[in-house]
Amino acid sequence: MAAQAEYRRLEDFEEDSPPGEEELLVHVTEGLQDSWHHIKNLDNFFTKIYHFHQKNGFACMMLSDLFELVQFLFVVTFTTFLLCCVEYDVLFANRPLNHSHAGGPAPDRSKVTLPDAILPAPQCAQRIRASGWIIFLLVMAAVFWLYRLVKVLCSLLSYWEIRTFYIKALNIPSEGLCNYSWQEVQARLISLQRRQQMCVHKRELTELDIYHRILRFKNYTVAMVNKSLLPVRFCLPLLGPVVFLTQGLKYNLELLLFWGPGSLFQNKWSLRPQCKRAGARRELARRLARTMVLLGLANLLLCPCVLVWQLLYAFFSYAEVIKREPGSLGARRWSLYGRHYLRHFNELNHELQARLSRGYKPATKYMNSFTSPLLTVLAKNVGFFAGSILAVLIVLTVYDEDVLTVQHILTAITLLGLVVTVARSFIPDEHTVWCPEQLLQRVLAHVHYMPDHWQGNASRSETRSEMAQLFQYKAVFILEELLSPILTPLILIFALPARALDIVDFFRNFTVEVVGVGDICSFAQLDVRNHGNPQWLSAGQTEASVYQQAENGKTELSLMHFAITNPRWQPPPPSELFLSHLKEKVQQDAAAAPPAQRILAEGPLGASLLSEDSAAAPDSLLASVLARPILSASGLVSRDRRFAQPCSTASAAASVLASLASPLPGRARGPSADSPGCHSDRLLAEESLLLSESRLRSLSRSALLSEVASAEMSLHAIYLHELHQQQQQQGPGPQAVGVWVATGAPKPPSVTAGSAARASQAQHREMPLGGWAEEEEEEEEEEEQTTG
Repeated sequence: MAAQAEYRRLEDFEEDSPPGEEELLVHVTEGLQDSWHHIKNLDNFFTKIYHFHQKNGFACMMLSDLFELVQFLFVVTFTTFLLCCVEYDVLFANRPLNHSHAGGPAPDRSKVTLPDAILPAPQCAQRIRASGWIIFLLVMAAVFWLYRLVKVLCSLLSYWEIRTFYIKALNIPSEGLCNYSWQEVQARLISLQRRQQMCVHKRELTELDIYHRILRFKNYTVAMVNKSLLPVRFCLPLLGPVVFLTQGLKYNLELLLFWGPGSLFQNKWSLRPQCKRAGARRELARRLARTMVLLGLANLLLCPCVLVWQLLYAFFSYAEVIKREPGSLGARRWSLYGRHYLRHFNELNHELQARLSRGYKPATKYMNSFTSPLLTVLAKNVGFFAGSILAVLIVLTVYDEDVLTVQHILTAITLLGLVVTVARSFIPDEHTVWCPEQLLQRVLAHVHYMPDHWQGNASRSETRSEMAQLFQYKAVFILEELLSPILTPLILIFALPARALDIVDFFRNFTVEVVGVGDICSFAQLDVRNHGNPQWLSAGQTEASVYQQAENGKTELSLMHFAITNPRWQPPPPSELFLSHLKEKVQQDAAAAPPAQRILAEGPLGASLLSEDSAAAPDSLLASVLARPILSASGLVSRDRRFAQPCSTASAAASVLASLASPLPGRARGPSADSPGCHSDRLLAEESLLLSESRLRSLSRSALLSEVASAEMSLHAIYLHELHQQQQQQGPGPQAVGVWVATGAPKPPSVTAGSAARASQAQHREMPLGGWAEEEEEEEEEEEQTTG
């Protein structure tokens, strides 16, 4: 990347906390009333408040941390016991020796009891002392466990302060914490700042201030993935294009860039001064490249220990699940790269997880719509042969149970059952027919991002392969995590140093200092003028060059998402101008489309075209919008002669959005905007369209707000993508640099026969397999950083 911009300072009438202060908060007692005045590290403070809410309070967090320590201790102890304290020759009856009857009457040699195979404690200790490698690994494990113990104790002490803050400052009792949404907690934080000045240097807190504090480093990572800066894409000889981003690599990148020794940040809220000067960029890049190599060498030295731990933890976590449900490895999950690619700027973890969970089922159906005829033939025959042998063995065991005493007969039955289960997973349901193009549109409605060249190419294998990089198999996830200790050092040593200068330029060019907040990623400002893309409805409103533009409309979509999620937020003038322009465009397109009531009345028919089961609101609403062009073109619904053109997806989405009659996001002003009931007028207009009466009665108010906001954002995502495609088809424009390069011209959508959703994959959410706490690891790492 070329250095095209300079570090900027955005003036504000607020001041940030003085640098160099390390305490989490200052608790001042005035008489009988507790008050929190000057919070010296707002990043840690707001992050802990958020984690405390998401992890359901102090008791749940304490139990989780303690069981994590116990679990680590169990894995180390049990593994050492299996290696040094079990006599496997006796266990496998290779040597008929019974230790428990030594010196007594001759035992029955035909049976081996469990105590017979366990060595006495002195002999077990002698075996441990005789192995230098085991002693070394045990010492390393003990040091790490003690380190984790200290971290947990410090974390619990700080979270006890947060518990007190919730009770006394926010008036939220511990037992009632689950009844409050994050938006309600955030509103109380903003109100508390007005009453007693938590931060004495800042008169007002906004929703964006809180998000900036919690997501300061996360926004940088999302921006680097959006600009394709991180070396996570590789082309391998036999596998072709692959994406490799694991928890271990992500941890090392954050250590290198954000909070480790020698990182680009000197504290939680400020870049190092030399990072802000263009003249020091090459020297800083050389220093950063050297640090990358040293960190890679350190990872290489620790590789054996980390690899052993990964193997042990994976075995204890997944072995039983794989034996019980072999198809669980065929379930899918959103990859770590996919979670960063699909994440909005200023999107909290629970917001991202809810959005991806809604898109899980349509994404699974889309991936299952592709079948391999060759694999199908092989699977049918392999399943036939394995099933025949398994059936004979089962009949023999039913006829005479002594068959089970034959050596390896249980192993054969287990393996044959596993082969049959895996083979069946590759056999599609011949009675199921999917439309890949419409399924991909349903995925887009929930995840909000999709490369341009996917449009019209949903049935191509290249599109499926790229989708698989975002939505990977569980088995692929496990394999990547197991290979991470080996591959991460290689990436740090050989691939990452070549990007050092680009990374230094990125942090200087895309960092702004907001007085009162500190140094943040400029993309997180949601500034359409500086980072908007003219092909995403911001033409005439943006001054950004191609280098400064966010790819795939991320600035515009992130702005819409934040405004809908935080309706009390008052956007800056450039952002508010974009939202006003979008609203006018929606009203204009809605005038040329059928009324929303007519579109929604055809919802059951549209839903039947897009899924095998009945869709529930708001999915039925999205199905109505997405299926409207198909219904109009096929003649299944009568065309209104008042409209010159057939109803497109964009027109249908605009009609439904206009019918919601909601105020423009960010327009809520005045004291009433701070009250929980500020959305009553909006709900009255929306709830009849989005949810059935029975559904309304079953939902709490916070859940209702969440569903309404989700449906509204999904409609806006569809609408913006349709407008973007129309603008690209109308004429050439600036060529945006996407994550993938288009591979050929779009072709008409096709309907293909595919496999039905497999039994293990047809769930609404990802199947938990234990082991790595996949979605929670990000929160745990952020929590470690706040307590470190």
